[in-house]
Amino acid sequence: MTSIRPDLDGQARTTQRRTPEENTGELVRQAAQQTSELLRAELRLAVAEVKEKGRSAGKGAGMFGGAGLVALYGLGALAAAAIAALALVLPVWLAALIVAAVLFAGAGVLALAGRRETARAVPPVPQEAMESVQRDVAEIRERSHR
Repeated sequence: MTSIRPDLDGQARTTQRRTPEENTGELVRQAAQQTSELLRAELRLAVAEVKEKGRSAGKGAGMFGGAGLVALYGLGALAAAAIAALALVLPVWLAALIVAAVLFAGAGVLALAGRRETARAVPPVPQEAMESVQRDVAEIRERSHR
């Protein structure tokens, strides 16, 4: 149905009235578009969150690597000092063998502890984005049942 109405500025405008089916169709289209935009925004948030966590993890891993390298040199110096001290009362070869056995035993204990901790670690997930998506889905479900 077409009607002519004066606009606020006094000019006549032609308007079309929509049927309820057209209004419903438009609402469904808008809902689908808004849902799509919402999901894209949530995905961008998740990607940004994972990138930020990855950058932090990378920096931390690099610093741990540097600390490990310095500690390795320190351990070498400490092992040399232990061998030199034991060599005062034992043959040098036996002193070196004893220090090496102690170091390998310590490495084994650390490897087992590291394995246990790694198994307990949770995978890095974008927690905030997941919670936001879950809230959005719950809200959509609640509103769709009204």
